[in-house]
Amino acid sequence: MAERSFVEEVKKLRLGDGEVFSGEGILAVTKALLESGVSYVAGYQGAPISHLMDVLADAQDILSENGIRFENSASEATAAASLAASVNYPLRGAVTFKATVGTNVASDALANLASGGVKGGALIIVGEDYGEGSSIMQERSHAFAMKSQIWMLDPRPNLPSIVQAVKDGFDLSEASNTPVMLQLRIRACHVHGQFVASNNKAAKFSLQEAMEQPERDLNRIVLPPASFLHEKEKIEQRWPAAVKFIEERQMNEFFGDEQDDVGLIIQGGGYNSAIRALEHLDLADVFGESKIPLYVMNVAYPLIDSEIKRFCEGKRAVLVLEEGQPNFVEQNIASILNRTAIKAELHGKDFLPLAGEYNTQTMLKGIRAFLEHYGRIAPVPAPKPRVVPRTEDTSSRTVEVAQLNEIVEAAEVKPLGSLDENVHARPPGFCTGCPERPIFTAMKLVERDLGEHHVSADIGCHLFSILPPFNLGNTTMGYGLGGAAASALNTQASNKRAISVMGDGGFWHNGLTSGIANSVFNQSDNLTIVVDNSYTAATGGQDILSSTAKNETRSTGHLLEKAARGVGVNWLKTVKRTYDLKAMTQTLREALTTSEKGPKVVIAQSECMLNRQRRERGQVRKATAAGERVVRERFGVDPDTCTGDHSCIRLSGCPSLSIRSNPDPLRTDPVATVMNSCVGCGLCGEVSHAAILCPSFYRAQIISNPTSMDSFREKLRRRVIGWFQRRSAAKREQYAF
Repeated sequence: MAERSFVEEVKKLRLGDGEVFSGEGILAVTKALLESGVSYVAGYQGAPISHLMDVLADAQDILSENGIRFENSASEATAAASLAASVNYPLRGAVTFKATVGTNVASDALANLASGGVKGGALIIVGEDYGEGSSIMQERSHAFAMKSQIWMLDPRPNLPSIVQAVKDGFDLSEASNTPVMLQLRIRACHVHGQFVASNNKAAKFSLQEAMEQPERDLNRIVLPPASFLHEKEKIEQRWPAAVKFIEERQMNEFFGDEQDDVGLIIQGGGYNSAIRALEHLDLADVFGESKIPLYVMNVAYPLIDSEIKRFCEGKRAVLVLEEGQPNFVEQNIASILNRTAIKAELHGKDFLPLAGEYNTQTMLKGIRAFLEHYGRIAPVPAPKPRVVPRTEDTSSRTVEVAQLNEIVEAAEVKPLGSLDENVHARPPGFCTGCPERPIFTAMKLVERDLGEHHVSADIGCHLFSILPPFNLGNTTMGYGLGGAAASALNTQASNKRAISVMGDGGFWHNGLTSGIANSVFNQSDNLTIVVDNSYTAATGGQDILSSTAKNETRSTGHLLEKAARGVGVNWLKTVKRTYDLKAMTQTLREALTTSEKGPKVVIAQSECMLNRQRRERGQVRKATAAGERVVRERFGVDPDTCTGDHSCIRLSGCPSLSIRSNPDPLRTDPVATVMNSCVGCGLCGEVSHAAILCPSFYRAQIISNPTSMDSFREKLRRRVIGWFQRRSAAKREQYAF
């Protein structure tokens, strides 16, 4: 159950020649694949291309009509290896995954693919999320493209350019017998717009033909002596063919008056931000008409020498707008210019930050400084404080504040006392009602008795446990590598056991073999906790092998327990409901103290609350509207009982738990409170009892369309409670002075 359904949107994929397609970038990519005559598509979900996988999953009927094979791959390596179908056959194939982490996982398959080359078009769609919007280490895919000689496209972020890049990518791949990487930034993936559609095309060569007419070419297999010749072939044949194609197809673009003596060079993905920056400087309009010459590289690699020379000829200076380090593009351009008589000064990182995402504000500062330096625009004068005359009604403090505000507005600097200085950063955390939260609450409770343990974290929602309030987790090495990352610490020199955590998605992606099976083989006396929330929750709730939801197009319901026992795990416990904090705590304590040697696995099960809410919310609304009895549970805190200790918050961290002023005038400590966002998971109440805290939590039922029995019970409760309240009030009056 993905976080978003595209059932309605995929109907647009049937649009024909001349019809106007309106929608999101991800959907446009799918339409472009259909128009390109693709034969097979595979991939692994991950931001920002998760929705591309969801679109393809919802478009199964359209894919089948066109004879297209689609797979939700077990990992990025699986997806990349599927491109082997294009090595011997004129089959067009595409794979997709998230940025450098996906490329890293797929690197072995991609390197072999690039070495042998392809006969059919092979397109690798990489969701590039470099910058502050990323959840991964800060690297770019550019380096891998250079290392393996895979051509990289980085189109301007608009739908016509993205669609054309997909089509050009297949043609370029076939023209140069080289796989092509299509880099899609976050904004490109989710940009909305229009383009004129074409008819969907069936593949010229079908999968059936490939199966029934198998071909074999020893020169394409990466084994000596062929592998020694592949590198030479890349340089002498594939590279020139790619350069010729890029030039003839005019894939890169020139904007503005090329006769101007300064210019900007930018990759296509940064075009929109650069134009917006120029617009702020009154050097471009809202339609993208620039007064400054622009060379836009929709092909980020390889660079085209002839185009670089043409753009730089006759210019005093050129500024390269390239995100991140190393500055591959700037170095390459410098090398090209050094071999010519062109005297243009080359700038880049001297006017712009050495690393980090180049958003509009960053580009604005860099471009302004560059243009000011070469006299293309006038420098912005330094603001001078304006003297505000005093009056009898104006205090000196008011005058100072007024002057300061005017200076701040003129200088565009951060005012004193900004939010950055006064508002504490809020770390990311688990959603309200997340079933993973009680797992780490239990770990903190066990830690009180057994002391701290080394915890090897993994990729997924459970990685939030490294942050407050849990502060668990020592390292994270990659998706499904939680177990492998603790392997060196599986020593008999200590009585403590290393703890590894992985999700069910990571388990099937990599963790079963590299973590659990490796522990069995090496006889490691460790503990692996597998968080089983029924989906790859961190990537958007897609189904996996162990999902309990029924999937019409995939096989689900395969037990994690069987897989773990199948590779040799003997000590295995399953907690069916993670919200049962007592059971969760006892199981973890047993796993860490048992005398039995060997790897131990605890499978902690409860459905992802976000997916559960998505599924049940509509059902509840429908049942309520139909007049059916619907019961919802909520929790609350009795302010008269709450001691203000707040251990419930420290051991939970639930976003629905907060504090408010104490109603008792004699008590100054704020009391805990439960906000309306509560989903009734019950963890806060479980924590209260497990941690032996005050019994201030209560559970309430909200009943829609109550029955006559419900009404009778409510009236009876009110009478009993009212009697006790009146009795208590009478006693207070009796002893009042």
